Amino acid sequence: MSVSPTLRRYLAAQNIPYDEIPHELTLTSSRTAEACHVSGDCIAKAIVLRRDGGYMLAVLPASHHLKISDLRAKLGSDIDMANEHEVNRLFADCAHGAVPAVGACYGLDVIVDDSIQTQPEIYMEAGDHETLLHLSHAQFARLDANALHGRFSAHD
Repeated sequence: MSVSPTLRRYLAAQNIPYDEIPHELTLTSSRTAEACHVSGDCIAKAIVLRRDGGYMLAVLPASHHLKISDLRAKLGSDIDMANEHEVNRLFADCAHGAVPAVGACYGLDVIVDDSIQTQPEIYMEAGDHETLLHLSHAQFARLDANALHGRFSAHD
């Protein structure tokens, strides 16, 4: 499968260069970090959230876990994690659970955890469980230029 068609088109339209890094099949972002010999602090994982009758992405390092209470304090109490059916519907051209950390191409607002912003290089799911995208910090920042920012995760 490699890069999802939606993500590939969006990156091309935004003129964002990237490297594709193939890896063995992994089903979690922390396993992907191990397989690719990359720090989990540099892998941007995306969690789909339900908010005010719609959806958004929370982007945080793979080495962290989401603190939903911190998100609720920042965004309001009407926020929760989306279920698998909702995620699969929103990311229909991606493998189950392989959500790219770019919401704009899927029509979603994004909130980025401040801790990922300190990384010089960012890696993220490409839409399958066997490909990572590698971007510079500047390229990733351009992708999420309109995103909200805040602290809503803690290191595992």
